[in-house]
Amino acid sequence: MVLLHVLSAIIGVGPTFFSHVLLRKNQSIESLRLTAPLLKKLEFFPKIGGTIAVLSGLALFFLGEYGSFLQLWLIGSLILYIFIQIVVIGMVTPQMNKLNTWLNDPKNAAATGTLPEEPTSYLSKANQYFYVASGMGTLLFIFMILKPVIS
Repeated sequence: MVLLHVLSAIIGVGPTFFSHVLLRKNQSIESLRLTAPLLKKLEFFPKIGGTIAVLSGLALFFLGEYGSFLQLWLIGSLILYIFIQIVVIGMVTPQMNKLNTWLNDPKNAAATGTLPEEPTSYLSKANQYFYVASGMGTLLFIFMILKPVIS
């Protein structure tokens, strides 16, 4: 159960850390047309892996002897996971949808080179939100690793 929990957490949160590679600043329009669909495919992993991580984590807690449910590491981990989901679903996804709409708009089909100001702002905001989610993901893993120390 622990192995399932750890692997699903890594698979579930992991794509957040790769997003910065796919959404680099100063990317060309051609590069974004290749990386944006890859990012869309990566969304699958947090949905499945994250769900399994939460369910297996709760199962581990209720089947094991971890003490009170109100421990900092446990409540902190659940809250961080929820906030990561809020940031990715509620903040990144709308920015990426706008960027994808611009990239796939037939009037922009011939556009190449440097990204104009409007889609650049979508890219920048999405990347900033991914940094926030990555920071929270790192803190989430720290809570999981140090749980005996901060109980």
